[in-house]
Amino acid sequence: MDKIVIEGGVPLRGTVQASGAKNAALPIVAAALLAEGDHLVRNVPDLADVRTMGRLLGHMGCTFERSGDHHAAAVRVPAAVTPEAPYELVKTMRASVVVLGPLVARWGRARVSLPGGCAIGARPIDQHLKGLSALGATIELAHGYVTATAPRGRLRGAVFTFDGQTVTGTENIMMAAALAEGRSVLRNCAREPEVADLAAALVGMGARIEGAGTDELRIDGVERLRPLDHHVIADRIEAGTFLVAGALPGCDVTVLGCEARHLEALVEKLRAAGATVSEVAGGVRVVGDGRPRPVDVRTAPHPGFPTDMQAQMMVPLCLADGSSRVTETVFENRFMHVQELQRLGADIGIDGKTAVVRGVAGLSGAPVMASDLRASAALVLAGLAAQGTTEVLRVYHLDRGYERIEAKLAPLGARIRRAKE
Repeated sequence: MDKIVIEGGVPLRGTVQASGAKNAALPIVAAALLAEGDHLVRNVPDLADVRTMGRLLGHMGCTFERSGDHHAAAVRVPAAVTPEAPYELVKTMRASVVVLGPLVARWGRARVSLPGGCAIGARPIDQHLKGLSALGATIELAHGYVTATAPRGRLRGAVFTFDGQTVTGTENIMMAAALAEGRSVLRNCAREPEVADLAAALVGMGARIEGAGTDELRIDGVERLRPLDHHVIADRIEAGTFLVAGALPGCDVTVLGCEARHLEALVEKLRAAGATVSEVAGGVRVVGDGRPRPVDVRTAPHPGFPTDMQAQMMVPLCLADGSSRVTETVFENRFMHVQELQRLGADIGIDGKTAVVRGVAGLSGAPVMASDLRASAALVLAGLAAQGTTEVLRVYHLDRGYERIEAKLAPLGARIRRAKE
């Protein structure tokens, strides 16, 4: 098993390229199930979760392979597939559930294991199932699997309001509605850029979707779709992680390929913390000038502050001149990184859904253990800022969402390497 070893205390300076968005690539690759033929998805990151999705499609009878440039993925979908997602694949990646909508929409039946993924609290798929039921599917839960069936072989359009905003729920029901008979109106939809990117990919396949990027989607179902050819947007969470690195004291980092409009809430907090943030040709530059100022952060669905940036943003606040409050409203159990940051010398107390972060003059290196994907990124950032050696264990979490992070940080001056535990 790998670990990341960091000799911290060296300011980062330079330019780094953002990879394609994992959280857009996964549902877009799954959308290939909606049409027979040869599909091409470009700007796909080379990540463990993407490889898992490829194996899942292979289990169904499709082919998935990198095409020439490893950032392109070619998917071939045959005329018939095995509409099942088994536990041994789904358990490692919650996003596997996005195959449910395309399978039942295209073949009238799907059997998908209940999902796994990061241990950051309950993330039920009840909204996926309620949405499919509204579209006419019959849902059965047994032996850890969901079986969804379209009684007439095809789903039908419907009006459906999500009880709460859910990214993968919105994506699943949007894909299902794209092949349903008649018009669907989906309300209280997630507005994340990744949802809008999936909608753009579906429109490129011939889907009729209006309202992408808003909380109401209007979808007129079509009988068939054509193969997709789509360029995935940049990963705003990976890019945001590098922007936070630039906000650490003495750092100056430019992230190419990212769009500031996808990160407005983060940019606002970085500026409030004293960093200089500016748009430059092809990207965003962040300069950390001195000790950060304390800032209160409250996570919320897009366009609010992203829960996936909460752990990373906590790192500069650990070094701030004063106390900050970080409130997590999206997931429970998402403060598991706090205990590990404390091992590095951070002064953090937890009061329910709020972490009170009292800034300290400096952090010191120590062995730490990653508990989930974004926590592991925060520990890498903290290790970069800390004096001495930090070892981040369980980096398989990190590899689910960051493409060779050590290779991207090293040219910025980071003394970072991958080693065996």
